[in-house]
Amino acid sequence: MQLDARQQKLLKRTFLDYQQTAGFFDNPLVVSKADGLYYWDVDGKRYFDSIGGIFVATLGHKHPRLMEAMQKQMETLSFAPPMHGTSDVTLDFVEKVGSITPGNLNFVKAYSGGSESIESAMKFVRQYFKQTGHPSKYKFVSRYYGYHGATFGAMAASGTGKRKTPFEPHMPGFVKVFPPTYYRDRFATWEECNRFCARMFEDVILMEDPETIAGIIVEPIGNTGGIITPTDEYFQIIREICDKYNVVLIYDEIITGYGRTGNMFAAQTFNVTPDIICGGKGLSSGAIPMGAMIAREEMGDVFFGRVEDDVNFAHGHTYAANPLACAVGIAVIDEITENHWDQNAQVMGDYLATKLEDLKKHGVIREVRGKGLLRGVELCKDPVKQTPFPELGLALKKTALNNGLIMRIDPNWFAVAPALIVNKDQIDEMCELIERSLLDALEIVGV
Repeated sequence: MQLDARQQKLLKRTFLDYQQTAGFFDNPLVVSKADGLYYWDVDGKRYFDSIGGIFVATLGHKHPRLMEAMQKQMETLSFAPPMHGTSDVTLDFVEKVGSITPGNLNFVKAYSGGSESIESAMKFVRQYFKQTGHPSKYKFVSRYYGYHGATFGAMAASGTGKRKTPFEPHMPGFVKVFPPTYYRDRFATWEECNRFCARMFEDVILMEDPETIAGIIVEPIGNTGGIITPTDEYFQIIREICDKYNVVLIYDEIITGYGRTGNMFAAQTFNVTPDIICGGKGLSSGAIPMGAMIAREEMGDVFFGRVEDDVNFAHGHTYAANPLACAVGIAVIDEITENHWDQNAQVMGDYLATKLEDLKKHGVIREVRGKGLLRGVELCKDPVKQTPFPELGLALKKTALNNGLIMRIDPNWFAVAPALIVNKDQIDEMCELIERSLLDALEIVGV
């Protein structure tokens, strides 16, 4: 599409996420409508949304059940006074979330996004340790290549250099380790590499002093590192380390939560339960901003006591636990559980993986990774040398949009995460667009 003078003028008055506006002018996208698995731009061109906007539209766009839930809630209550009380639908949401979480993770607070959920979890853990006799526990260990949000605390926990360096210095109290993919070529097997990388958390805890470490924060599947997918054992080792040193294990399930990996949470997919889950994105399927922090109930009990003890969690947001958002969140969970869309994610995800594996015939793909309907494809210059191929990824960004395809593209990998309601024919359509775009990109780079 082409931008007119008015659109160009207005775009200069705002900013686009993680991209230069001048570059956007060369290959712009301004959408005006969405429905199901598709977007339409202002010129009427249709795009297959293979990434749910940005891992958000769990049930596709404009899902009728969610629209109905929001409309019904609008007619009764759209905002409750957060400093004075809560709403009935908020309590319904707390109960609903607690019914689908692993273990006893049923202490729930709703927020208006994933970053808020992460910020809340870190503050919650620090105050938790202050109130349980370990006031020196304040540090968090996370991973390079990890992404946990754009607010200052979440950004400090993240390991994405270029997104962080403009805002340095960052908050203190955050330590990093490398993800398994960083060391994979130094080990004979993927399993051995994962064992080594998981045990690095213990090395860091010991070197930093266990009485200063409050939590470990990890994405079960790392998005910005290229859909990094560790082994089950990796999480088992980390769980054991957390138990050994009294460290809280936090899963950032903002992308992997709510059916995406074939279970309601990736904690269930990897069979290891954390102490806290942070959710967002797909919790509302993009209908309204929403996130949630979900902790073990006994952790929540630490913040309940006599009035004179003043042990409440010293935290709040204006739009946290918003009634409209909670109504939509309940509808999303009901839709997934009643129609088994998490199971569909497993079945269709396996089919998608086979289709993506078939792209290896073009000789520029090193690996296909992921679980359920969250899959990543790593690009390389040739299958033998397996060197990165950033030129191909940059070309693919243009050719995908030209072919009417929206997907997450990094210079060295791309990811797809279609709505859980996707069917086989739609996956075929999506993969045909991916292959066409890949071939067009190869032509651009001269391969």
